[in-house]
Amino acid sequence: MLEEAVWRVAPLIPPQDVYVVTGEHLVTPIREAGVGVPAENVIAEPCKRNTAGCLAYATAHILAKYGEEGASRTMAVLTADHVIGDPEAFRKTIRTAMEAAESENALATIGIVPTRPETGYGYIQVNAQHEPLPDYSHDVPVYAVEAFHEKPERGQAEAFVRSGCYFWNGGMFFWRISLFLEALATTAPNIAQAVHAMVAAMRARDEGQVRRVFEKLEDISIDYALMERAPNVIVARADFAWDDVGAWSALDRTRGHDASGNVVVGAPVVIDCKDSIIYNDVGADMAVSVVGMENVIVIAARDAVLVIPKDRAQDVRRAVAELKQRKARQV
Repeated sequence: MLEEAVWRVAPLIPPQDVYVVTGEHLVTPIREAGVGVPAENVIAEPCKRNTAGCLAYATAHILAKYGEEGASRTMAVLTADHVIGDPEAFRKTIRTAMEAAESENALATIGIVPTRPETGYGYIQVNAQHEPLPDYSHDVPVYAVEAFHEKPERGQAEAFVRSGCYFWNGGMFFWRISLFLEALATTAPNIAQAVHAMVAAMRARDEGQVRRVFEKLEDISIDYALMERAPNVIVARADFAWDDVGAWSALDRTRGHDASGNVVVGAPVVIDCKDSIIYNDVGADMAVSVVGMENVIVIAARDAVLVIPKDRAQDVRRAVAELKQRKARQV
């Protein structure tokens, strides 16, 4: 999927300008996998600090590399865990989002047209009249953002979809780097200051100082740190087929089913089960059997087992949070 993500944007953004930001433990495997970018463009965050930290680090890297010219560049923040059904429509949408970010001097995102009342995604609200910006009212409409909404309850999600004024938040962003830093200086000044400090340390080749600055950052998403608080945010309407495979329930939409509606991976023993997802990631080294279950997700990995109702797939984060609280070595 990472290779596909690079390939999708290649007609717009040449590989030498594409960066993969990852954890230190994944740098070598990604470089060896040959996903289509130069090896030096696979860069590692010093530690986990959520998406705000990730983008602060990436921005510092670009500014350290390109100097003053880097601030005038427009950054596209894309993801590697999304299924995109129409690459050409995707490119047209992000091209429009980048152009609008530049011409409107705004922070831009793309909003996926909802196909169901999904409770696992955030939502982006536009004006009730659904009126696009004058210069972006045709091929790919662009709207001023009224508000961001976190993952809703079922009833609220249904109301969002009925209204027609809400898009799914796909977590992809576009901005001129200078505006990004200017906006951060207002909404999260500590992060903006950290970017400048990391740039100085990177230019001095002081990796220890880069790490020290980064480790002090708050663990916070870019949505909370910036997008939900910035005044000039716009959204480009995305009509292409899209799915976020970040939750196990996504397998229901991306994998084939057996005669009983089950998604079965890794040759588990499945008896009298219906509409379930049974995924044995270990294979022949672990015998996995599920009997008499309906609408559940069962995941067996080498160091963990997950059993959860399908309609609570997003609650896996609660289990992860508890494991972190216990300082479990698996997370």
